[in-house]
Amino acid sequence: MPQPRAGVRRDHRPLDRRSRTVTYTLARYPESLAVVQLGPGADIPAWAESSSIFSVTATATETSVVCAARDVPKKARHHKPYTAFAVLPEDGSADFDLSSGVTGVLVSLLAPLAEAGVSVFALSTFDTDWILVPKNDADRAEDAWRRSGHDVTPAVPAD
Repeated sequence: MPQPRAGVRRDHRPLDRRSRTVTYTLARYPESLAVVQLGPGADIPAWAESSSIFSVTATATETSVVCAARDVPKKARHHKPYTAFAVLPEDGSADFDLSSGVTGVLVSLLAPLAEAGVSVFALSTFDTDWILVPKNDADRAEDAWRRSGHDVTPAVPAD
């Protein structure tokens, strides 16, 4: 019977492909975020301030905005507060280049949260994946990731 081929972990230690133990580093952002639902084709309101992540996703039935929570009107349909975690690629890594064939990034990060009972709002940008969790569950999420071998660091503000 052929033996599984060893791959390379993100920390460059051998990986037994049967175990699929790949670890990631996440950056925890300090501000409170909101996920706001707007109508289809809606203009983005002035109160939808940018923050560490500002995202607009539009479909035929709705427009969703991830923005700073501080000025979201009470009458707006929204969920808040959320804490954002960004998956940090290694320097020079092509891990988040879809053409590189890397798979399983989100599942390896979301499975520990599901086991811990932490709900998530996940989204991706060109460069990385973002995981938003309810602010009251942020410490539990961090603990679940650490128990699974992942690392969480405070986010470094962009220049």
